[in-house]
Amino acid sequence: MTAPLIANLGPTELILIVLVIVLLFGASKLPELARGSGRALRIFKAETKGLMDDDEADATTTTTATQSQAQLELEAKQRDLAERQAQLDAEAEKLQRGDTA
Repeated sequence: MTAPLIANLGPTELILIVLVIVLLFGASKLPELARGSGRALRIFKAETKGLMDDDEADATTTTTATQSQAQLELEAKQRDLAERQAQLDAEAEKLQRGDTA
């Protein structure tokens, strides 16, 4: 395997690259280019952070909604069981009294 190209660059190569960039863009344009790149990176970082926050908020909302729905289902089942228990208790009481209606 070969090592990454940037690892093989020495100080002479880096100086040559900087000189070519200065010649292409001009010394007066370099600060403006750097500022523009910095702004673009800040905007990109803020947008990706916003997307991650949105994903976390959606996950939290979904989890909360699922838990609420599960809680409502559990309460409905408990009410149903309580009604069935009351019916069974009434039947048991009738049988103990001897009512066969």
